[in-house]
Order: sequence, then structure tokens, then C-alpha cells
Amino acid sequence: MSFTLIDNAPARLNRSELAVPGSQPQFFEKAAKGAADVIFLDLEDAVAPDEKEKARKNVIQALNEVDWGSKTMSLRINGLDTHYMYRDVVDVVEQAGARLDLIMIPKIGTAADVYALDMLVTQIETAKRLKKRVGFELIIETALGMQNLHEIAGASKRLESLHFGVADYAASTRARTTNIGGANPDYAILTDKDEEGRRETHWGDMWHYALARMVVAARANGLRPIDGPFGDFSDADGYKAAARGGAGLRGQMGDPSVAGRARQRGVHAVLQGSGARPPHPRCHGAGQARRARRRGPRRQAPRHRLDPPGRGAGEEGRRDRRRALMLSRACRPCARSASCRQGRS
Repeated sequence: MSFTLIDNAPARLNRSELAVPGSQPQFFEKAAKGAADVIFLDLEDAVAPDEKEKARKNVIQALNEVDWGSKTMSLRINGLDTHYMYRDVVDVVEQAGARLDLIMIPKIGTAADVYALDMLVTQIETAKRLKKRVGFELIIETALGMQNLHEIAGASKRLESLHFGVADYAASTRARTTNIGGANPDYAILTDKDEEGRRETHWGDMWHYALARMVVAARANGLRPIDGPFGDFSDADGYKAAARGGAGLRGQMGDPSVAGRARQRGVHAVLQGSGARPPHPRCHGAGQARRARRRGPRRQAPRHRLDPPGRGAGEEGRRDRRRALMLSRACRPCARSASCRQGRS
């Protein structure tokens, strides 16, 4: 045993995590009565740009007025590269910080990103004399974040968990995917020929390296590692297989309708972590994934639909143009883009 001791993050029940768009207040009461251990009120990808301010006010009101019981309450803010982020933090923590437990920070790229948020939140807590310290959840979903992962994991005492944002990570690394968090039949190896000349195809886990690296960084710093979403919420068998396969390494996120079955089978136990951010059944992302599987292994669905919203995969100009394109396709009632904004991390 090393002489260096690891201080573990505060213990929280984190078997399932439900995303609720801040722009959809009609879902707040239902979420409060649900079975998820953690609820994160989303101000980022589930909210269209013209609804950001209103969604922020909805979240503040909900934190102060809705009876959330013993649930852990988290807030997913907008990215540090947007002009929405500072208001997300300042307004919500100042006006509803007493009921806020965690802030989920998307697309973390460097330890300096964490430091900046830590400084801002510390100043707010001091100024407002808040007695409870808000913790941080970090989403690792870019190549830059994965490169700097170990420095990020030790960047602040506020850190509690690392989440793998598989959809944006796939876009950032320009991976070819046919389903959010799923396998790609082309990512495979062939066995040697048997006596009859036959060869078998064995699919690989294209996310294994990223997840294993994230688990090491999290455990070495006393944090909870949380897997990314399983995109095809209608595939119960696929969900269970992914959950069982990952339980020994990390844990699994999934749909609330199968969260109970996951708990019954104990697949959440190793990481105490599962999150509920499934694609909406009426949203294009879920349908695209199903159609891609029916078309066969070599016909890939469009990446900008299956890996929403496709940011972080190129230069700043290309990323901004792609972001503007996806936001221009925002639909109602769920304020998603052409792909499923809620069904990604």
C-alpha cells in the first residue's frame, strides 16, 4: 500500500441518474416521484438557445419549490465556451444553492476548466454564506478531455464523479458509430481458419480504452466513474448485456424502465453508478439507431444524427457551423435537434 492515501468523494447513492430538460417544467413533479437516485436538471443540450433564460428560471423555481425528497439534485450547465455558462452558475447557485448538490460540467477539456468553475462557485458560496458545498460531476466527452484526464481528475476537492459522454466523444475522435454507446460491426477481428476453412468474426469494444482509462483516473482520485448512455432504449437484451459486461469495470447508464431490472441483477453495484438519459421514443436519434441496425452492418447512419450534436470534432469554425445547423433544427415539444438531445451526454 502506498503511503499516499486517497480521499474518497462523499458517498451518494448513484445507481440511476435521470435527465430532465429545464425547459420542460411539466416533467419536474413526475421526476421527483420517480425511482432515480440522482436527477440532473439540464440547461445544456436539451434546451434550445431561445429557451435558455426561461429554462434557468424554471430550474431555480423547481429547486426551491418542488419536493425532491432525498434525491440528489444536479444541474447540467452549458459549456465553458458559451456565454450561457456564467449565468447558469451564478443565478442558480445564488438563488437555489441550498437545494443544489452537484453541478454537472460538460465537455471538460483541461484541469484549468475545473479550476475556473471551482473559483466561481467558491466565491458565490462565500458571498451567500451557503453552508453546503456544491460538488462537481465532470463529463469526459472530447479527445482533449481524455488526453488530460488524469490532471482533470485531481483538479479540485469538489469533484465527485467522472462521466463518459460517449456520443460527443465519438464525434470528437471521428469514430464511426451506428448507435449511441453501442458497438460497430466493422470494429472486429477475424479468427484464423479452422479445419474447414471457416473464420469467425469477433466484435471489439471500441470504448474499452476510454472507459478503462477513466475508471483508473476516477478510482485513483476517489471519484465515482459513471458510464455513458445505452442509446437503444427498446433493446432490453442489449442493455442488459452491456450492463453485465461493464459492471466489472464501470457500471451502466440506461432507461428508467429498465433501471429496476438492472438493480435486480446487481449490474450497478461495482460503480454505484447508472444514469438515465435514454433517447426519447419519438425523437429521430432513437429511430435512426434502429433503422441503422436493420440496414445491416456496413451501412452507417449519418454521424451528425447519431452522435449529437457533433461538436468537438474539428476546428472552431467547423464546430460552430455544425452547432448552428443542429440548433436550427430544434423541434418541439422536447426542444431537441434532428437527433436526440436528451439521449446523449
